[in-house]
Amino acid sequence: MDRKQFLRAAGAVCGAGWLAGCAREGAPAAGESAAEGDGNASQSLLDVIGLQLYTVRSLMAEDVAGTLDAVAAVGYDEVEFAGYFGHPPGAVRGWLDAAGLSSPAAHVGMEDLAGAGLDTAIETASIVGQRWLVLPWIPQDMRTPDGYRALADMLNAAGETAAAANFRVAYHNHAFEFDTLDDAGTTGFSLLLEHLDPALADLEIDFHWSAVGGADSAALLRDNPGRFPLCHVKDVTADGRMADVGAGEIDWAGLFALSGTAGLRHFFVEHDQPGDPLASIEASYRYLSGT
Repeated sequence: MDRKQFLRAAGAVCGAGWLAGCAREGAPAAGESAAEGDGNASQSLLDVIGLQLYTVRSLMAEDVAGTLDAVAAVGYDEVEFAGYFGHPPGAVRGWLDAAGLSSPAAHVGMEDLAGAGLDTAIETASIVGQRWLVLPWIPQDMRTPDGYRALADMLNAAGETAAAANFRVAYHNHAFEFDTLDDAGTTGFSLLLEHLDPALADLEIDFHWSAVGGADSAALLRDNPGRFPLCHVKDVTADGRMADVGAGEIDWAGLFALSGTAGLRHFFVEHDQPGDPLASIEASYRYLSGT
């Protein structure tokens, strides 16, 4: 059996058993922490758990359909895309449906957020079933006060176009957005919070990179209600290394308890450089689901 056959077999054989385990009696509602629900932290931190597919990109490059089956077999409910590996959106939607997954969001490039590129991105998202188009990165030369203001203007304009088709745009942070840009302590992230129009553009907070950048993620959620419908869930060790969820220092229960305030609706597990992608996503899922 080659790798593609194995992945498809894993999804077909194991998926039903894993997914049955997701229906946990007394589990919190989607996006609700165990502290808010009737469950407890040893049972479940989240009810609906997503995966950023960048984590399994090496497998996606070989077999998108089989990888989606394997992700569903672990127990994940939804996925965020980071590229379609040359496949048409209709085929991708068919593979999602076959795996029992949904995809609320996709990471896209700057070229996908203006003009004809935005039109194509909206059409693709409509077919795949997504609502958010998320910009995950900006080049070094934009990381200035003027650059962040221009970025906000671009996202606001894209958001206005997207809103007409019932879509949203968002920006995903790394650590560099929290670097200070002047003696007053201004950061790129503070400029985005100031200049992004909440009616047009959202923020996808990456809790690992926010921690690495020295931000107080809980304070960001409390102080900016409704700004963060999406998040990336990956841990950080005491010495700053990326880790599977639950293998680091982040207080997940405390952050998830702020979901209602922050507007958090979708939680995507991610690991940028996992040694074994499937083992990594399983470890994070087990921690979050309490299985």
